[in-house]
Amino acid sequence: MRPPLRIGTVYDFRNTPESSLDNPSLYAAIMDQIVMLDGLGLDLVWFTEHHFLDDGYLPSWIPIAGAIAARTKRVKLSSDVCLLPFNHPVRLAEDLAVLDNLSNGRVEIGVGMGYAPHEFKGFGLPVSRRVSLTDEGIEVLRLCFSGERFSYHGKRYTFEDVVIRPGYVQKGGPPLWIAAMSGAGAQRAARYDSHFLPQGPRSAVLDPWRATMRETGRNPDTYRVGIIRSCLVTDDRERDWPAVRAAERYRGQVYRSFNSEGAYGGVKQEATDPPIPQTWVVGDVEHCVTELTAFIKEYGITDLVTWAVPPGMRPDQMNGHLERFVRDVAPRVKAAVQ
Repeated sequence: MRPPLRIGTVYDFRNTPESSLDNPSLYAAIMDQIVMLDGLGLDLVWFTEHHFLDDGYLPSWIPIAGAIAARTKRVKLSSDVCLLPFNHPVRLAEDLAVLDNLSNGRVEIGVGMGYAPHEFKGFGLPVSRRVSLTDEGIEVLRLCFSGERFSYHGKRYTFEDVVIRPGYVQKGGPPLWIAAMSGAGAQRAARYDSHFLPQGPRSAVLDPWRATMRETGRNPDTYRVGIIRSCLVTDDRERDWPAVRAAERYRGQVYRSFNSEGAYGGVKQEATDPPIPQTWVVGDVEHCVTELTAFIKEYGITDLVTWAVPPGMRPDQMNGHLERFVRDVAPRVKAAVQ
């Protein structure tokens, strides 16, 4: 049985001069926004991670998640994604244990290996280690999440007699998601028995993950599949879309600059078909419900989040749109895909 649909928001805390806010003001306004949406019934809040960017891109999501956990009651808190090569797995597991207790079992974690060479350089790591650091990081996290004492001897990490305390509220630790931009990444997610964050062509990521899950005796329909597919609920597209579109163009330029760094940083497409759509859905409630329902059904999505504050915009510019998204669109989409 497919898990029930969850709908949420995602944040990167980027702050360009167009917002006219300093970082403390932006952070405070975003937290107020999340508290408001939590009260309306929002299911999820995700955070992204990147490093060394002038616009203040969020480099550390767990402190923010802790602050939000203390002010909310229902939203699940997760990452899309935590870049595992830059996060020591035992320390990460301890931080997650504290966050799981602080939130009373509302934390999840999505992990990926990263792809921007400047980040590996900044942490003093060869890009060539990203696969082994990710694989071993996942293995260590699983051992930590078990709640049992363990030792581990790998190529990158060696630990003796480790046990994570405090224990996790959630049995087996926070639910684990793995992101993939390639067939190899999809197989990794299946191999480690995780929920899935696909990005790229369906034939290159989503289909291989489903196939590998079935080949190993597991039903992919019982796992979660999450994606960022943003939605701007508006009755006046010409008035409201241009500012968001400009912010999204900036977002795209920064991500494309990561790809242009070359080496392992370039995200190579393995299929000629188009990627799973992540373009914005813009329109009134009826349009948004229709488009998102069709998208979710076509790709088997169980978790869908929208960018809440495009870079350079203020949270108050988006609050009304997000309120309508959570109050008017989300319940109807959930009902339509049941």
